[in-house]
Order: sequence, then C-alpha cells, then structure tokens
Amino acid sequence: MILYKTFIQPHLEYCVQVWSPRLRKYINTLERIQVRATKLVPELRHLTYDERLHRLDITTLGKRRLRGDLIETYEILSGKESIDSAKFFTLNDGLHNLRGHRYKLFKDRSRLNVRKFFFSQRVVDSWNKLPAHVVEAETVNCLKRRL
Repeated sequence: MILYKTFIQPHLEYCVQVWSPRLRKYINTLERIQVRATKLVPELRHLTYDERLHRLDITTLGKRRLRGDLIETYEILSGKESIDSAKFFTLNDGLHNLRGHRYKLFKDRSRLNVRKFFFSQRVVDSWNKLPAHVVEAETVNCLKRRL
C-alpha cells in the first residue's frame, strides 16, 4: 500500500486537471494500471477490484480526477489561486430562481469537442450539483472533507 501511494499514484494523478482523458480507451488504460497495482498486495489478490479499493481506502481514478477538478474550481472561484476566475468561469446571474448554492456556474454552448471537454466546461455540471454547505466552505481542507 505504501509503495502504491509513493510510486504509482503520483504518476497516475500527475496534472489531471490539464490532461483529463475523455476517450474511454484512455480512461480504461489508466484504470488498468491501478487494477494491476492493487493486485500486487498478496492478501487482496483474490478480491474483486471494488473490494480491493475499499480495503485499501482509495477510489477509482475517475472519481479522483473529478474531485481534483472540483477542488481546483473552488480554489479559482474563491481567489485562493492567483487566476482571474472570469477567464475560466461565468457565474450565473441569479435572475432566475436557482436552487442550491449561490455560486452556480453558467455553461457556455460548445460547438467543438476541444472546447466541450476543456476544464472550465467539464466541471460545471458537477459543480452545480454540489450542495451549498460544500461549495461555501471556508477553507480548501474543509471543502475536501465535505466532498
């Protein structure tokens, strides 16, 4: 377990916000690496992949990529990153009666796949579905615990 978290996991999670695979074949290729790495633990080799993840207290790479995207979105919107949030996101104007939190994002229409799968577009739906107590966290660590 320590070997996995030390040597394998950092390589699988490197720059996930920038390079987030969208094609199923690339996602499956990365996930197969984690499947093989979890089978290296002799006591867990006979268990299913989901049971190994549960016992090792780790999640799938897709869930970790989504969590990383949501944390990065929080940091950009709350000003914790030195990035102008207006370059990435447009807050919903609030003219309509929106349910949920006050930081709802507007999703631009995209004609090309390059734009459709860009960070600022792929995270909008997941961000807007979060409850208010998660989005309105005071610190990044508080947000991570609530996610």
